[in-house]
Amino acid sequence: SDLNQTTLVDRSLTAVWHPCTQMKHHESFPLVAITKGKGAWLYDEQGKALLDCISSWWTNLFGHSNPKINQAITQQLEKIEHVMLAGFTHPPVVELSEKLAALTEGNLGHVFYASDGASAVEIALKMSHHFWQLSGKPEKKKFVCLENGYHGETLGALAVTDVAIFRDAYGSLLQDVYTVSSPDARKAKPGESAEEVARHAAAELEKLFKKEHQHIAAIIIEPLVQCAGQMAMHSPEYLRLVRDLCNRYDIHLIADEIAVGCGRSGKFFACEHAGIWPDFLTLSKGISGGYLPLSLCMTTDKIYHAFYGDKTQQGFLHSHSYTGNPLACVAALTCLNIFETENVLEKNIERSQDLANAFAWAKADSRIEHWRQQGMILAFDIKSTHLKNVGTFPREMFAKGLEEGVLIRPIGNTIYAMPPYILSTEEAMQMGQAIERGLEKALA
Repeated sequence: SDLNQTTLVDRSLTAVWHPCTQMKHHESFPLVAITKGKGAWLYDEQGKALLDCISSWWTNLFGHSNPKINQAITQQLEKIEHVMLAGFTHPPVVELSEKLAALTEGNLGHVFYASDGASAVEIALKMSHHFWQLSGKPEKKKFVCLENGYHGETLGALAVTDVAIFRDAYGSLLQDVYTVSSPDARKAKPGESAEEVARHAAAELEKLFKKEHQHIAAIIIEPLVQCAGQMAMHSPEYLRLVRDLCNRYDIHLIADEIAVGCGRSGKFFACEHAGIWPDFLTLSKGISGGYLPLSLCMTTDKIYHAFYGDKTQQGFLHSHSYTGNPLACVAALTCLNIFETENVLEKNIERSQDLANAFAWAKADSRIEHWRQQGMILAFDIKSTHLKNVGTFPREMFAKGLEEGVLIRPIGNTIYAMPPYILSTEEAMQMGQAIERGLEKALA
């Protein structure tokens, strides 16, 4: 507490290796020392406020230092902070599992816990692979992912991630997978709808399934929005078509809802927009309200019962030390209670309109294209002809955003907003105006 911000930043740059960061860039671009947060705002040691436009990497749903979540975690601390989940259980993990299963109307009634999103994806991939072994089809061990998709950075998750910078660095370590076209609505030709783009992509997928289904275990999809893939959005029609193809060709569907779940898309689960349920569904990020590491993989009775037997090796062989941590589960239970008691999904309809209004200026800007929105996610692209250097634009925009009092992290030439669900109309407008001013500076 007696350190000034410059000293704290210098010490961090010496001792902390920051994630997905070229540390040398911090010689010229700022590292920000945050000392507290309240509501939608973060504060540095000088007391400067930053509006958290991206929910601290898409995790914080109900604001920093939320009194309800604070109180629930504090109360749980007086009971039990952690106990291993192998051979033991506790009320928070049971209650959370039951509530999540109920939200899927019982379609996904079994929950396996981990600590981070990539680990939840690893669980889904391993569980699908193991299921086919137990089912007498060991040849079904290949996975299908979408062009420009992202599912995490552990080796299994990275194998089904189609981001060039990761493949260039770690491709030699990864399993071979099938990569198919994204249904990204930005691909639409003049006069073509997002639904038609989705049908074209599904038709390509069907060709692959028809030829290779006997070798394919599962396809993994980020429903409706490929978030790290520059917020590429697609029609729910794609999910309906893929669910039908998976049924016909006996292939698992994995819905990675780590970023788009927990109400971000406008419904609690993004798959609900298509009226379908996957074989596996992963959640993380917002499930604990941005408080504590927690992730999970939900699955069906059919999958669960394939592992149910007398032999240890028939069980699902996966574990984490902090699986189902009681504090994290209580944070998640409190978030689900807030959703229910405060009509969050209904109120988010109004908040999403506030978000649209705040960025109405971007629709009329000739330097901008592909303005798009899905629930509480809004994005648009800066035309490359207006960027001096596409590679440095994200850092420049981040720095100019800080000057204007907003935390914003573009992905390539895509600017997006994914704020907490607590923004007032005035704060939403303040966010839009600050980002507009920051963009003017960055483009200048």
